Amino acid sequence: MKNSIVKLVATGLYSGYSPIVSGTVGSIPPLLLAYYFVAGNQPMLLAGTVVFTILSVWSAGEAEKLFGHDSKKIVMDEWAGMFITLIWIPLSIPNYLIAFVVFRITDVIKVPPASQAEKLPRGWGVTMDDLVAGIQANIITQIVIYISQRCN
Repeated sequence: MKNSIVKLVATGLYSGYSPIVSGTVGSIPPLLLAYYFVAGNQPMLLAGTVVFTILSVWSAGEAEKLFGHDSKKIVMDEWAGMFITLIWIPLSIPNYLIAFVVFRITDVIKVPPASQAEKLPRGWGVTMDDLVAGIQANIITQIVIYISQRCN
């Protein structure tokens, strides 16, 4: 029973089982959740970030016992990273798509300190690099939105 719950949570409702680009596929459900159900509600985005971070640290640590260290199947860290990326981003499809693309780029590239955060033990390392990437993506997205508004 516990392993089933760990798999459900760690794989982001099984989105981590995607045979291709599981991190990208695993970032889509939180994007849709944030857009359609949270709808720009900042306290809910903050609460979601906290909840998904806690779930990610726990489930990633447990899932490593099942899948191995930082398995591609573990995508709950993408959920936490995607939510932190969307904090204070004005709700619109273009803004959220920009945030999504920037998050995926920052998560893949792992610009310091994300690369250092990844070295933390167990679920902490799996999760913290995505949170750092999410913060970086948020800042970059804010800048892109600001510049695009100034140019119009």
